[in-house]
Amino acid sequence: MFTNDISIPSRRTMLRTTASGFGMLAFSALAAKAAAKEAKPLAPKVSHFPAKAKHVIFLCMDGGPSHVDTFDYKPKLLADDGKSYSKARGFGGKLLGSPWAFKKHGQSGMMISELFPELATHADELCLLNGVHTDVPNHPQAFLQMHCGLSQFPRPSIGAWVLYGLGSQNENLPGFVTIAPPQNNGGPANYGASFLPAIYQGTKIGGGGGGRFGGDSQAVSNIKNPKQTTAEQRTQLDFLQSLNRTAADATGENAAVEGLIESYELAFRMQAELPKVIDLAKETKETLLKYGIGGNAGGGPRGGGTDTFGKQCLMARKLIEAGVRFVEITKSGWDQHRNLKDDLANNCQSIDKPIAALLADLKQRGLLKDTLVIWGGEFGRTPYAQGTDGRDHNNKGFSMWLAGGGVKGGLTHGKTDDYGHEAIEGKVHVHDWHATVLHLLGLDHEKLTFRQAGREMRLTDVKGNIVKEVLA
Repeated sequence: MFTNDISIPSRRTMLRTTASGFGMLAFSALAAKAAAKEAKPLAPKVSHFPAKAKHVIFLCMDGGPSHVDTFDYKPKLLADDGKSYSKARGFGGKLLGSPWAFKKHGQSGMMISELFPELATHADELCLLNGVHTDVPNHPQAFLQMHCGLSQFPRPSIGAWVLYGLGSQNENLPGFVTIAPPQNNGGPANYGASFLPAIYQGTKIGGGGGGRFGGDSQAVSNIKNPKQTTAEQRTQLDFLQSLNRTAADATGENAAVEGLIESYELAFRMQAELPKVIDLAKETKETLLKYGIGGNAGGGPRGGGTDTFGKQCLMARKLIEAGVRFVEITKSGWDQHRNLKDDLANNCQSIDKPIAALLADLKQRGLLKDTLVIWGGEFGRTPYAQGTDGRDHNNKGFSMWLAGGGVKGGLTHGKTDDYGHEAIEGKVHVHDWHATVLHLLGLDHEKLTFRQAGREMRLTDVKGNIVKEVLA
């Protein structure tokens, strides 16, 4: 049985690079001591109980997608369009019915907006949560809570907790990868390890949230050395490691040195393996078109192209297939206080085809049953308008969905009120969502702990209930 009763002081560490060009995890002495207590900190570990999922792909929508325009059908909101709404912040708030039609899909009859025509064909694979809620309607706090459980203090991200609890299935690759992570709303804290050993933090590919917000979706910093061949780097590393081992032999057990040796070796192996895994050059034309890569690559002037997110989804599938435990893809630009009709439509168009292809690809390869796919943002939007074409933040009720990995497909769980303002049935707090995700991975959220500051810390703090209704 997997146990984790280690008591380790906290020290934030950062990913750095050496002059020879291969990345290394530069442990502080305290964090290195923690990692050295485990001979192979990334080796696969036995879960608390049999798992339904072995991997996670989290499709993170940064900015708060409008649930009442995508997955939470509200006919009364449409019927009362333009009427005053007393719960609106400020004065003169008027209800705004969705400009997009909803229709039943699949044998389950799941109601999905016309914004997702491709994803709707997978309705019977989706487990839709329409009663999600979180604590604060501000981006930084809600985004950190979605990733780390709390926003008030530095905490490890969910990806770091999963890797800490289960280890990785490929010693040559990072166990936790974040693709195009956001630069705001907490930035690196959303994929950091905080007080966990630094080797559990996420490895960044690309940056800026993707799409029109930025960055090369396949860039890995310092993954290549323009001055040395692989053989030359190996020779240099062997020399460095011999010095490290000589020092360790002379002084006895030295956790800092052992941690450094391990991080150097992981970085060197990753340098050789990771570029091959994320390389899309050898993919068939059929596969690329299926994901929307090269098709509608640019979209309109405000986005809408499928190329970037398509590449990221295909990379996620390849990483999962290669044994990476947790992959997150961030798509920014969902904060529609204005230009709702154009911007929300463009955002949905840019992800619809790639996500549908990802689900189909995982299923065809037999990976969906072992891979938990998650879609959602830090909160939803209000049923009342900002101006004439926008919606404000809404943390009281919104939608997320799960697929594969041991959840009930075709299920709609929970509901908001008639206007979509507040969750009233089947309520799922972020702590409950975290507890459920860990449960599907075979981890008891109350036992997955790390002793810090005199107490057993966990992702769900002292809260969280498993949403048993969604378990297959």
